[in-house]
Amino acid sequence: MLHRRLVTFRHAVGSSLSLVRCSSGGQYKDVQLPDYNTSVEVDSHRLSRPQKPPPTLQWEGLKDLEERTKGSLIPETLKEMEEDENFKLTAAKLKEMGQKKMTREERKRRQRALSNLDIPNFETFWKVKRAENVEGVETEIEDSLRKKTVEILQANIGLYCNQACNHCFVESSPKRKEMMLQQTAERCLLILQNSPSIHTLDLTGGAPELCDQFRFLVRGAKELGKKIIVRSNLTSHLEPGQEDTAEFMRDHAVNVVASLPCYTAKNVNMQRGKGVFDRSIQALRKFNSLGYAEESSGLKLDLVYNPLGAFLPPPQGQLAEKYREELWNYFGIQFNELFTITNMPIKRFADFLYRRNELESYMELLVRNFNIHTVDNIMCRNLMNVNWNGKIYDCDFNQQLEMEIRKNGSQDPMTVYEISSAKEMEGMHIQTDSHCFGCTAGMGSS
Repeated sequence: MLHRRLVTFRHAVGSSLSLVRCSSGGQYKDVQLPDYNTSVEVDSHRLSRPQKPPPTLQWEGLKDLEERTKGSLIPETLKEMEEDENFKLTAAKLKEMGQKKMTREERKRRQRALSNLDIPNFETFWKVKRAENVEGVETEIEDSLRKKTVEILQANIGLYCNQACNHCFVESSPKRKEMMLQQTAERCLLILQNSPSIHTLDLTGGAPELCDQFRFLVRGAKELGKKIIVRSNLTSHLEPGQEDTAEFMRDHAVNVVASLPCYTAKNVNMQRGKGVFDRSIQALRKFNSLGYAEESSGLKLDLVYNPLGAFLPPPQGQLAEKYREELWNYFGIQFNELFTITNMPIKRFADFLYRRNELESYMELLVRNFNIHTVDNIMCRNLMNVNWNGKIYDCDFNQQLEMEIRKNGSQDPMTVYEISSAKEMEGMHIQTDSHCFGCTAGMGSS
């Protein structure tokens, strides 16, 4: 029986394949197999040394990260604010002019920049582009931008923050003490309860986790069956007294949208302050340890990238893959989605641009990359924004520029105390200004 299983080899001349003659049931067939080409000089066969596995990539500071990130970030933030020339200039100007006058001056600078470029105001520009009837664009014919069905209640519950980022359009810092009171938080929950169209409570700040009404609002929204998003700076979770905040968020199925403008320490610390990168990595690792970003957990951990300077973000999909590679290989961190946003030319970033003589060129960049596809779905369309003091705005950017919503032609600002349901906001005119080009450039800033 054994002889029937023997095979006879003969090499095909001029071919990289070998012909193999196999016996099968007394019949011989030639078949070509690509790798039957081992030399018959078996006395010369040698084994090579086994290859070492590739080295495991590891950030050199990972082993002592926990020790290095102990304690509060606030003393370092305050120190940088005292030493940074830009912060000192802004503080001196604020003391001299006051917040409202500074905001008006900032707006005039943007308008002047557009005027120098012979560009009309945002709403006129949008109408002109809409009239050009760009192929494939489906845009409602409206006399102005108007609010659709409100689906998201975004609450800025305080300006207090343990960081003072140089791009921050809210101008948060440890020195800002404004925070939402419980009676205002209760009105927000009442509106949520009376508004079936609202599916999401979006909490922002400052650092919302450090604000007084954070847990009250999360518990209340969870009881109402609403989806909850928290826009986190990550480092707040390492502040003394916040040791169980991540667990609290996990237990209430809170989705995290976390700011991380780069996957390297140099760029992050340059934009957000010394030591921020270390703490951000430590916080992300903690969220992962609690099940965030695991497919079966349902706990979402999304990251947000914004540019370091006066340029648009890279393509979102490609950058997401780069983030995945770097964060996993070096830190063992996983996340769900990466969102790229455009820096808004307001507040600290506007000051940054003006001092570098880049405001006009940045406004031109935004206008040049106007994307009409973004207009119908920008956040002001289906969102109501509530300030820490209860005033209602179209978006968080309008809030910082004090562009208040006024109901039925009244001069008094609309607040959570004047309405009981988001239904009352449908069809209202959306206030726009020159900064709105930031939400419609490229992939937008919503």
